[in-house]
Amino acid sequence: MPVRISAKTDYALRAAAELAAANGEGLVKADQIAQAQGIPLKFLLNILNELKQGEIVRSHRGSEGGFRLARPADSITLGDVVRAVEGRLSTIREAPPDEVFYGGPAEGLRDVWLTLQAAVQGILDSVTLAELVRVADPASS
Repeated sequence: MPVRISAKTDYALRAAAELAAANGEGLVKADQIAQAQGIPLKFLLNILNELKQGEIVRSHRGSEGGFRLARPADSITLGDVVRAVEGRLSTIREAPPDEVFYGGPAEGLRDVWLTLQAAVQGILDSVTLAELVRVADPASS
């Protein structure tokens, strides 16, 4: 079964990693994140807005403005970021796995989807932005 990660999710995680790496060093401008990660600025601004609504980032306006994480990087998981921009971590034909039912020989598929959802959620919720940044920067270990 292929796992598909949307560009939006990929960009959101990369932007969050940039903010985690800069945590404590002040605000980061969107164009700095866009340039560092090769993300189209207009797309990034929409993603940062969703992350703001999801209480992952905070923004400050003005010439000295920019973005920062809304809370410490060690308290934000990759799952938090994904849910902020995508909603549920998994769906089956646009429905949550626990709301999907099958009959006959396919009845057991629901349990497979629930197990898959739990595995994906477990992985994404087990890695914080702080851990991601530490893995990316061996010098900080």
